[in-house]
Amino acid sequence: QPISVGVFLVLSGSDVAQGLDELRGIQVGVDDLGGNLAGHPVRLVTEDEGCNAEGGQLAATKIAANQQVVVAIGGACSSATIPATPILWKAGIPNISPGAASPYLTDPKKRGPGFEGFTRVIYNAGVQGRALAKWAREVKKYESAAAIHDGTPYVEGLARSFAEAFTQAGGKIVAVEAIGANDTDMKPMLTKLITSKPQLVFFPTFINASAYILRQTKEVPGYEKVDLLGSDNVLAKEFMEAAGSQTNGFTFVSAAQFEAAYHSKDVPAYIGMRERYKKKFGEDPIQGTHHFGYDAFLMAAEAIKKVAVTDKEGNTYIPATKLK
Repeated sequence: QPISVGVFLVLSGSDVAQGLDELRGIQVGVDDLGGNLAGHPVRLVTEDEGCNAEGGQLAATKIAANQQVVVAIGGACSSATIPATPILWKAGIPNISPGAASPYLTDPKKRGPGFEGFTRVIYNAGVQGRALAKWAREVKKYESAAAIHDGTPYVEGLARSFAEAFTQAGGKIVAVEAIGANDTDMKPMLTKLITSKPQLVFFPTFINASAYILRQTKEVPGYEKVDLLGSDNVLAKEFMEAAGSQTNGFTFVSAAQFEAAYHSKDVPAYIGMRERYKKKFGEDPIQGTHHFGYDAFLMAAEAIKKVAVTDKEGNTYIPATKLK
């Protein structure tokens, strides 16, 4: 019997590059093990979490119903991972996220029960927000800033982390505006926000919302000398296509470790992994999350090898509590 690994990532819509890049990283990891784990073939049970709560709940329910699944890799988005994780853990399935960075997920005071089997290989957005605020104050010397979020756990957590750290560093947050994740008309919000006269506007929203915001700042007077800052949510060619020439002069921030590693001889494991990715899929990585998918799978694989036991009849068991 194969060892089944559940995978739930965003595999449709405008943010598909993140989930597909992670899935490809997982697939390279499977290949690196020769497709076998603890003497059994590896089978990926893949679901689309849609980068939303409903999709995460549905994907987790499907994976949890499969009694052969021993561990899950996912989700890509915090909004999907938060409802999915307790469903999986109730079924005894721990999960490792390659992309869900919301501070909520690893805050025991806020998250509640059901997250005992959760871990992640991506950084906490709270750390990301503090780093951005330090850069904004110490490097760019901004005195005032505003933030926009869409109410989703990752985006709101990152925006608020930035706002708090910017204030603590002596800057002034002049506005924090909220939009709906599927909003398209940003002009009323942008018109209200510009009256607070920020030097910088930070919006770590996803691809579509970021493109609409960026385009519509060109149509609202007052943004001509305001700097605009996004996050690695838009680190994909789909964003360039959606925003077009409005991306000229736009700044977005992403962890640079994968590019730095690729151009350095200090991390040969990553260089080799990236070369195998390109050979397998015929192109360079399409987003900045492939290495997180790869690491998440190998973490799960190493844990499975460590705890798997085989009885006298040759049956392999993987105890859920030991695996967690």
